[in-house]
This record gives sequence, structure tokens and C-alpha cells, in this order.
Amino acid sequence: MLRLTVFIFLTLFTVSCGYKPTLIYTQNVLGDKIYVEVKTSLQDPENSVLIRDSVNQAVIKKFRSKIVPKKYANSMLFVTLKKVSFLPIQYDKNGYVIAYKTYVTLSSRYVDKKGHKSIITSTGDYDFAIESNSVISDTKRFEAIKNASYKAIDDFISKLSVKGIKSDNK
Repeated sequence: MLRLTVFIFLTLFTVSCGYKPTLIYTQNVLGDKIYVEVKTSLQDPENSVLIRDSVNQAVIKKFRSKIVPKKYANSMLFVTLKKVSFLPIQYDKNGYVIAYKTYVTLSSRYVDKKGHKSIITSTGDYDFAIESNSVISDTKRFEAIKNASYKAIDDFISKLSVKGIKSDNK
């Protein structure tokens, strides 16, 4: 009986406080059909492919929207890889780097379903370890960039949902 009472109280509290998931606000801004274009960097084309995959996955999984051709889209999203950097964050007793932090900065220009244009810069990071006295392998590098780009996309989503909240309150 106590569990039922607690469940009912929590349900009523959540419903009455007006909670809406981030998905609702981002869909209010972008809609359910999105055209996505990731600009390929001539200096780093491999990373651009990783970013493209991450953005496409985010649109499908996190926005719960469809990627469609430009002529069928409610909104458009143009993502550019601005910067990728690796910084040492931990050393062993001999002074060799054993852990790095990867930073990815994305510039996302979008046209929402109402035709408004805006740019959001987002950053993501990811920590990873390497063997002492070794270099970063391509596998570790790509994995780090992929995970940091997921976090940058999450940052974009949170900034976009704030814009959705602001427009919802008007």
C-alpha cells in the first residue's frame, strides 16, 4: 500500500510540475523531418566522416526525427567540424603521457521549421588512456573523436532545447 501511495504521489508530482522531456522542445524547434549536411574538412576528412555518423545517429535516436532530402525537410542542419585537439592529462612516474583528453568543437547552423536561422557552437570532450611510452593509435584516436563528438552533439541538443523552451514560453 505504501509503494502504491508513493508511486501515485511521484506520478502526480511529475505531471503537475509541467515536466517535458528535451525531445519535445527540440522537435518544436526542428520538427520531425530534418535535412542534415556535414561539411567535410579538407584538412581532416576522416574526422568529418565520424562527425557525420554521429550527427545522423543523434537525429535518429535523440531527436527521433527522420533524415530526408532537402526538398522534404521541415528544417535543415549544417554541421562543420571546427576543431579537434588532444591534451595530455596524466603522466606516469617517468614523465610519459598515459592519458589524454580529446576536445571536439562543432559549429551547427540550422534553419528551424519556422524558417529562423541560427548558429550554435558546441564542444564535447572525452578522456582515454594509452600505454606508457607509446603514441595514440588510429583506433584510439577515432574512438576518442567519435565519443567527444557525441558529447558535442549532446551540448548542441541542450542549447537547442533551451531555445525551444524560450519559444514555448512566448
